[in-house]
Amino acid sequence: MEQTLDGEGAANASSQAANPATPANLANAASPAGAADAASPASAPSQAVNPATPANPATPAGEPGTSPQAAGAPGAQRPVRVLVADDQDLVRSGFRMILSSYDGIEVVGEARDGDQAVQLAERLRPDVVLMDIRMPRVNGIDATRAIRSNAVLADVQVLILTTFDLDEYVYDALSAGAGGFLLKDAEPDEIASAVRVVAAGEALIEPSITRRLIETFVAARPGVPAGDAARGIDQLTDREREILTLVARGLNNDQIGERLFISPATVKTHLARIMAKLDAHDRAQLVVRAYESGLVKPGVM
Repeated sequence: MEQTLDGEGAANASSQAANPATPANLANAASPAGAADAASPASAPSQAVNPATPANPATPAGEPGTSPQAAGAPGAQRPVRVLVADDQDLVRSGFRMILSSYDGIEVVGEARDGDQAVQLAERLRPDVVLMDIRMPRVNGIDATRAIRSNAVLADVQVLILTTFDLDEYVYDALSAGAGGFLLKDAEPDEIASAVRVVAAGEALIEPSITRRLIETFVAARPGVPAGDAARGIDQLTDREREILTLVARGLNNDQIGERLFISPATVKTHLARIMAKLDAHDRAQLVVRAYESGLVKPGVM
């Protein structure tokens, strides 16, 4: 298997923190003209044009399979370990450089396609896979599904990279188990924050954005069978259905508690039970289940 992780990139990236990659550079890298510009010595660091190669095999940094909060001495936190998966060398290098400039985040690997992403996830056990959708061989959606359905990788979260927020592929990725999505032109601070949020097991995107995304594509797919999406809905209590409906409407725990006259802690307990019954990993997937099962109708508030 061809691997694209190196041990040198982190050292090089830290020296470039004073001049981090910008979202504009990442966007330019997506086009042939942008790639040519980014490859010139005047416009990009040497790391971007000398990406990791198979000669530098993947080597875990830190102990895989443990949460960032669980490692080290009492009170200490190990870095959030990130695997970057994108078929464009310059985009991978840009994200590596950005993320490595932040304390508490460590890029432990790079993958050129979904197949490599799955294999490196199994080997390195990162906390977060930063996953592009459109990649050769195995796309990001199938790779996300493979990671999230693997019990051994239960602690590995997936953050989808996309160009547009209302993207049908993003909808499919959320259905496959991604914890959220990130626009490729996001600011560096937003990228770092997104990685930390997803590593903590939280859904990244606002429920209201999730709802808008899902309403768009559920409405466009009237023939999609409930199937797996509806599994477990009939096992929910009336209270659980009520809470799930409010989650799908975009309310947070505090707002749900106020609406139903219960505490946020009680809401959280109900949500844990709902997730277990629906085999959902986070709030984003709960919203998907609510719409695809027909519990909530697109466009009806």
